[in-house]
Amino acid sequence: FVTAFLLLTRMNMIEKRLKELYSRACQRDYTTFSEFLNMEEQSVLENSDLPCVKFGGYPTAERIVAAFGDHSDTADFPVALLQISPVSEKFSDNLTHRDFLGGLMNLGIKRELLGDILVNGNTAYLFCLEQIKDYIIQNLTRVKHTTVKIKTLDELPQGAVSEPKSAELVVPSLRLDAVISAVYKLSRNDSCNLINSDKVFINSRQIKNTSCRIKQEDIVSVRGWGRFKFVSELRTTKKDRLVILLNLY
Repeated sequence: FVTAFLLLTRMNMIEKRLKELYSRACQRDYTTFSEFLNMEEQSVLENSDLPCVKFGGYPTAERIVAAFGDHSDTADFPVALLQISPVSEKFSDNLTHRDFLGGLMNLGIKRELLGDILVNGNTAYLFCLEQIKDYIIQNLTRVKHTTVKIKTLDELPQGAVSEPKSAELVVPSLRLDAVISAVYKLSRNDSCNLINSDKVFINSRQIKNTSCRIKQEDIVSVRGWGRFKFVSELRTTKKDRLVILLNLY
């Protein structure tokens, strides 16, 4: 009960903050920006129906910055892109997303100042707010036991974002719990538990209804498991089950 109360209080504070940003943008006629929003915070934003433009650095970003105001569609988002790589690849540890995030957290940086971290080999591509960029460049010298170098990029290099994998699955219906069960090879009960534990989002909106039906182009995020996009319904089997096409991220 206490945990639920604290979560509700935090979500209310986030909603209040987003409304303040929107109100300030309208009153003063300039663009305001949020910090990076995680999936729960994006769900609050979606449910608030506040008009905004969202940007995370690349089309399928999980963490995004919201811009409010009449000119937000042409706004220059205060988001920087950093490449973090070993000084010597030969002597580098095997570096993971967790290692890079841990190195940044050890600098005392708030998570909301950081966007997605994309790891390719032992190199990471980090989106962060401009205000923290120089601090990271000057202070992040090691990740795990590996000495690293950092440079600013204008855009992600080709191959930095993994292409989604297409998959055909057979499901009994387009119910959310049924599709999650098929994608991640879980029991129906386990997929229901994920939904009931507030770990499932459709198009950044938190979903609490296990019988919710997914629609074409929906992007489903399951915290701790991954994301997938429902591309299309292909055909029906002789046993009246559905064959669907998904993109797995």
